[in-house]
Amino acid sequence: MFTGIIEEIGHVSAIRRKPQALELTIACSVVLEDVKRGDSIAVNGVCLTVSEFGKAHFTADVIPETVKSTTMNNLRTGSRVNLERAMAANGRFGGHFVNGHIDGVGTIRAVKAESNAITKTIELGADLMKYMIVKGSVAVDGTSLTVFDVGRNSIAISLIPTTQEDSLLGGKGIGDSVNIECDLLAKYTERTMSAQPGITRSYLAEHGF
Repeated sequence: MFTGIIEEIGHVSAIRRKPQALELTIACSVVLEDVKRGDSIAVNGVCLTVSEFGKAHFTADVIPETVKSTTMNNLRTGSRVNLERAMAANGRFGGHFVNGHIDGVGTIRAVKAESNAITKTIELGADLMKYMIVKGSVAVDGTSLTVFDVGRNSIAISLIPTTQEDSLLGGKGIGDSVNIECDLLAKYTERTMSAQPGITRSYLAEHGF
C-alpha cells in the first residue's frame, strides 16, 4: 500500500529485456534507507518487488502483464522515474490509498499554466472514466492527485508547485503517456453493486435514494 506522495526521483541505470518481460535497475538513494529484499517500491506508480539492491540502486522484475498494461515498456536507460516506498504503519497518511496496481494508461492532451499551478487534461478510456468524479482521487504515475474536472473522455488535474518539483508529472507534456490507478473505494463499490443484480436505478428510486 502506498500514499501517492513521491519520495524521490531516481533513474533507470540498466534494463535487461526478456521475452515479454523486463528487469530494471534503478539508481536512487532515499528509498534505499531501510530497504530489504522483497520490499515493495512503486516505480511511476507500479508496485515492484526488490530482488536485489546495493548502496545506490535496486533491481526489480517486471512481469509480462505489467509490461502490457503500463508504461514500463517505454522506459530506457537514463529514464527518470517517480519512487515511493510502501507506506509505514506508523507514518502520516498524506495522500490516498494507492495499491500500485495500474488500471490503465492515459494520454496528456492539454497543458495550461494558471498562476502557480499547472493544469493537465488527460484522455482516458471508458473503462477508466467510469471511476472518475469531480473532487475524487486518482494516482497518475504514482502521484496522488485530485480530479478537478471530468469531461466525456478526459479528466483535469492541477499540480501545485511542490508536485511540479518533486515528481515527473510537472515535466510531462502533450502526447505523453501516464500510468493511471483509479480510486480503490470506487472500484470496490462498483464490484459490490454489480454483485447485487437486484439493485437497479428503479429499485433505489422506490426506496428513496
